[in-house]
Amino acid sequence: MTEETLTYREIARMIDISAVQAPQGETEIRELINYAKEYGFGAVHVLPAWVSFARSLLNGADGIALGAPVGFPSGGNHAAIKRAEAQQMIADGIDELDMMINVGKLRSGDDGYVLDELKAVITEVSVPVKVILETHYLNDDEIKRACAMCIAAGARYVKTSTGWAPTGATMANIRVITSCTGGRIGVKASGGIRNLNTLIEMYRLGVRRFGINLLASVEIVQACRELPEGRVRITP
Repeated sequence: MTEETLTYREIARMIDISAVQAPQGETEIRELINYAKEYGFGAVHVLPAWVSFARSLLNGADGIALGAPVGFPSGGNHAAIKRAEAQQMIADGIDELDMMINVGKLRSGDDGYVLDELKAVITEVSVPVKVILETHYLNDDEIKRACAMCIAAGARYVKTSTGWAPTGATMANIRVITSCTGGRIGVKASGGIRNLNTLIEMYRLGVRRFGINLLASVEIVQACRELPEGRVRITP
Protein backbone atom coordinates (compact mmCIF):
# COMPACT_ATOMS: atom_id res chain seq x y z
CA MET A 1 0.00 0.00 0.00
CA THR A 2 1.36 3.43 -0.99
CA GLU A 3 2.08 5.82 1.85
CA GLU A 4 -0.24 8.83 1.81
CA THR A 5 0.73 12.35 2.81
CA LEU A 6 -1.26 15.41 3.76
CA THR A 7 0.03 18.96 3.49
CA TYR A 8 -0.85 21.59 6.05
CA ARG A 9 -3.05 23.25 3.45
CA GLU A 10 -4.97 20.01 2.86
CA ILE A 11 -5.45 19.59 6.58
CA ALA A 12 -6.74 23.15 6.93
CA ARG A 13 -9.28 22.48 4.17
CA MET A 14 -10.76 19.62 6.22
CA ILE A 15 -11.24 21.77 9.33
CA ASP A 16 -14.42 23.69 10.16
CA ILE A 17 -13.99 26.46 12.73
CA SER A 18 -16.97 27.94 14.52
CA ALA A 19 -18.41 30.64 16.75
CA VAL A 20 -21.54 28.86 18.01
CA GLN A 21 -21.36 29.40 21.75
CA ALA A 22 -24.08 31.57 23.29
CA PRO A 23 -21.98 34.68 24.10
CA GLN A 24 -20.13 34.81 20.80
CA GLY A 25 -21.09 37.74 18.61
CA GLU A 26 -19.72 40.24 16.12
CA THR A 27 -16.18 40.44 17.50
CA GLU A 28 -15.72 36.67 17.60
CA ILE A 29 -17.20 36.16 14.15
CA ARG A 30 -14.90 38.77 12.62
CA GLU A 31 -11.94 37.04 14.26
CA LEU A 32 -13.17 33.64 13.06
CA ILE A 33 -13.41 34.73 9.44
CA ASN A 34 -10.08 36.53 9.51
CA TYR A 35 -8.41 33.30 10.68
CA ALA A 36 -10.29 31.27 8.06
CA LYS A 37 -8.92 33.53 5.33
CA GLU A 38 -5.39 33.52 6.75
CA TYR A 39 -5.11 29.75 7.26
CA GLY A 40 -7.40 28.49 4.51
CA PHE A 41 -9.87 26.63 6.72
CA GLY A 42 -12.59 24.84 4.81
CA ALA A 43 -15.61 26.32 6.54
CA VAL A 44 -16.81 28.71 9.22
CA HIS A 45 -19.95 28.04 11.24
CA VAL A 46 -22.06 30.58 13.10
CA LEU A 47 -25.41 30.58 14.87
CA PRO A 48 -28.46 31.20 12.62
CA ALA A 49 -29.00 34.87 13.49
CA TRP A 50 -25.44 35.64 12.34
CA VAL A 51 -25.56 34.04 8.89
CA SER A 52 -26.22 37.25 6.96
CA PHE A 53 -23.48 39.09 8.83
CA ALA A 54 -20.97 36.30 8.27
CA ARG A 55 -21.90 36.13 4.59
CA SER A 56 -21.15 39.84 4.22
CA LEU A 57 -17.69 39.33 5.75
CA LEU A 58 -16.96 36.34 3.52
CA ASN A 59 -17.84 38.20 0.34
CA GLY A 60 -15.07 37.49 -2.14
CA ALA A 61 -13.40 34.79 -0.02
CA ASP A 62 -13.27 31.85 -2.41
CA GLY A 63 -13.31 28.31 -1.09
CA ILE A 64 -14.55 28.99 2.45
CA ALA A 65 -17.99 27.51 3.08
CA LEU A 66 -20.45 29.17 5.45
CA GLY A 67 -22.39 26.83 7.73
CA ALA A 68 -24.90 27.05 10.56
CA PRO A 69 -26.81 24.62 12.78
CA VAL A 70 -30.47 23.58 12.68
CA GLY A 71 -32.23 22.68 15.93
CA PHE A 72 -29.10 23.48 17.89
CA PRO A 73 -27.97 22.41 20.44
CA SER A 74 -30.68 20.11 21.87
CA GLY A 75 -32.34 18.77 18.72
CA GLY A 76 -35.68 18.91 20.52
CA ASN A 77 -37.29 21.54 18.31
CA HIS A 78 -40.49 20.64 16.47
CA ALA A 79 -39.76 19.24 13.00
CA ALA A 80 -41.67 22.12 11.40
CA ILE A 81 -39.44 24.63 13.19
CA LYS A 82 -36.28 22.86 12.02
CA ARG A 83 -37.56 22.96 8.46
CA ALA A 84 -38.43 26.66 8.69
CA GLU A 85 -35.06 27.44 10.25
CA ALA A 86 -33.28 25.65 7.41
CA GLN A 87 -35.32 27.53 4.80
CA GLN A 88 -34.49 30.87 6.43
CA MET A 89 -30.77 30.15 6.46
CA ILE A 90 -30.88 29.17 2.79
CA ALA A 91 -32.43 32.57 2.10
CA ASP A 92 -29.68 34.22 4.16
CA GLY A 93 -26.93 32.65 2.02
CA ILE A 94 -25.79 29.48 3.79
CA ASP A 95 -23.60 26.91 1.99
CA GLU A 96 -24.19 23.92 4.30
CA LEU A 97 -26.24 22.98 7.33
CA ASP A 98 -25.47 20.97 10.46
CA MET A 99 -28.77 19.52 11.66
CA MET A 100 -29.13 18.33 15.24
CA ILE A 101 -30.88 14.96 15.43
CA ASN A 102 -33.70 14.56 17.94
CA VAL A 103 -31.73 12.66 20.57
CA GLY A 104 -34.71 12.04 22.85
CA LYS A 105 -36.80 10.52 20.06
CA LEU A 106 -33.86 8.37 18.97
CA ARG A 107 -33.25 7.08 22.52
CA SER A 108 -36.98 6.42 22.90
CA GLY A 109 -36.90 4.13 19.86
CA ASP A 110 -39.09 6.38 17.70
CA ASP A 111 -37.02 5.81 14.57
CA GLY A 112 -39.95 6.66 12.28
CA TYR A 113 -40.14 10.16 13.73
CA VAL A 114 -36.38 10.66 13.48
CA LEU A 115 -36.20 9.50 9.86
CA ASP A 116 -39.22 11.57 8.79
CA GLU A 117 -37.74 14.67 10.42
CA LEU A 118 -34.39 14.18 8.73
CA LYS A 119 -36.08 13.79 5.36
CA ALA A 120 -38.28 16.83 5.97
CA VAL A 121 -35.20 19.06 6.20
CA ILE A 122 -32.75 17.30 3.87
CA THR A 123 -35.16 17.03 0.94
CA GLU A 124 -36.21 20.64 1.39
CA VAL A 125 -32.80 22.27 0.98
CA SER A 126 -30.34 22.46 -1.88
CA VAL A 127 -27.19 22.46 0.28
CA PRO A 128 -25.30 19.59 1.96
CA VAL A 129 -26.61 18.57 5.38
CA LYS A 130 -24.44 17.11 8.14
CA VAL A 131 -26.44 15.42 10.91
CA ILE A 132 -25.16 15.85 14.47
CA LEU A 133 -25.68 12.75 16.63
CA GLU A 134 -24.38 14.05 20.01
CA THR A 135 -22.70 10.72 20.67
CA HIS A 136 -22.06 11.47 24.35
CA TYR A 137 -25.68 10.50 25.08
CA LEU A 138 -25.88 7.46 22.77
CA ASN A 139 -24.90 3.82 23.08
CA ASP A 140 -23.40 1.91 20.15
CA ASP A 141 -26.75 0.56 18.95
CA GLU A 142 -28.27 4.05 18.94
CA ILE A 143 -25.28 5.40 17.00
CA LYS A 144 -25.63 2.65 14.41
CA ARG A 145 -29.38 3.24 14.02
CA ALA A 146 -28.81 6.96 13.67
CA CYS A 147 -26.15 6.44 10.99
CA ALA A 148 -28.49 4.16 9.02
CA MET A 149 -31.22 6.80 9.12
CA CYS A 150 -28.83 9.55 8.03
CA ILE A 151 -27.87 7.46 5.01
CA ALA A 152 -31.51 6.66 4.20
CA ALA A 153 -32.48 10.33 4.46
CA GLY A 154 -29.73 11.49 2.09
CA ALA A 155 -27.50 13.37 4.51
CA ARG A 156 -24.02 14.23 3.27
CA TYR A 157 -22.22 13.63 6.58
CA VAL A 158 -22.70 12.17 10.03
CA LYS A 159 -21.21 14.43 12.70
CA THR A 160 -20.34 13.31 16.21
CA SER A 161 -21.09 16.27 18.44
CA THR A 162 -22.18 19.86 19.02
CA GLY A 163 -19.30 20.78 21.30
CA TRP A 164 -21.84 21.54 24.05
CA ALA A 165 -21.92 18.04 25.58
CA PRO A 166 -19.35 16.80 28.14
CA THR A 167 -17.54 14.72 25.49
CA GLY A 168 -17.26 14.82 21.71
CA ALA A 169 -15.44 12.74 19.12
CA THR A 170 -13.54 9.77 20.54
CA MET A 171 -11.66 6.99 18.83
CA ALA A 172 -14.29 4.58 20.14
CA ASN A 173 -17.32 6.37 18.70
CA ILE A 174 -15.51 7.12 15.44
CA ARG A 175 -14.82 3.39 15.05
CA VAL A 176 -18.51 2.62 15.60
CA ILE A 177 -19.58 5.22 13.05
CA THR A 178 -17.11 4.29 10.33
CA SER A 179 -17.69 0.57 10.78
CA CYS A 180 -21.41 0.91 10.10
CA THR A 181 -21.30 3.64 7.45
CA GLY A 182 -18.70 1.88 5.30
CA GLY A 183 -17.98 4.94 3.17
CA ARG A 184 -21.65 5.40 2.20
CA ILE A 185 -21.73 8.78 3.94
CA GLY A 186 -19.06 11.22 5.05
CA VAL A 187 -17.95 11.43 8.67
CA LYS A 188 -17.21 14.63 10.56
CA ALA A 189 -15.46 14.37 13.93
CA SER A 190 -16.23 17.26 16.25
CA GLY A 191 -15.47 18.02 19.86
CA GLY A 192 -12.32 17.30 21.84
CA ILE A 193 -9.82 17.18 18.96
CA ARG A 194 -6.80 19.10 20.17
CA ASN A 195 -3.72 17.89 18.28
CA LEU A 196 -2.40 16.70 14.93
CA ASN A 197 -1.92 13.10 16.08
CA THR A 198 -5.59 12.73 16.99
CA LEU A 199 -6.67 14.22 13.68
CA ILE A 200 -4.44 11.81 11.76
CA GLU A 201 -5.66 8.77 13.73
CA MET A 202 -9.25 9.71 12.91
CA TYR A 203 -8.33 10.37 9.30
CA ARG A 204 -6.98 6.82 9.10
CA LEU A 205 -10.40 5.57 10.18
CA GLY A 206 -12.12 7.49 7.38
CA VAL A 207 -12.93 10.92 8.84
CA ARG A 208 -12.66 13.69 6.26
CA ARG A 209 -14.15 16.70 8.08
CA PHE A 210 -13.23 18.00 11.52
CA GLY A 211 -14.93 20.50 13.79
CA ILE A 212 -12.18 21.98 15.97
CA ASN A 213 -12.00 25.08 18.13
CA LEU A 214 -10.11 28.03 16.71
CA LEU A 215 -7.01 27.85 18.93
CA ALA A 216 -6.53 24.11 18.42
CA SER A 217 -7.15 24.46 14.67
CA VAL A 218 -4.36 27.01 14.32
CA GLU A 219 -2.00 24.89 16.43
CA ILE A 220 -2.73 21.76 14.36
CA VAL A 221 -2.07 23.50 11.05
CA GLN A 222 1.09 25.12 12.43
CA ALA A 223 2.32 21.75 13.73
CA CYS A 224 1.97 20.25 10.27
CA ARG A 225 3.50 23.30 8.63
CA GLU A 226 6.64 22.87 10.75
CA LEU A 227 7.18 19.28 9.56
CA PRO A 228 9.59 18.59 6.67
CA GLU A 229 8.00 19.89 3.45
CA GLY A 230 5.00 21.00 5.49
CA ARG A 231 3.32 17.61 5.28
CA VAL A 232 2.52 14.65 7.49
CA ARG A 233 2.86 11.04 6.40
CA ILE A 234 -0.11 8.74 6.86
CA THR A 235 1.32 5.28 7.43
CA PRO A 236 -0.89 2.38 6.25
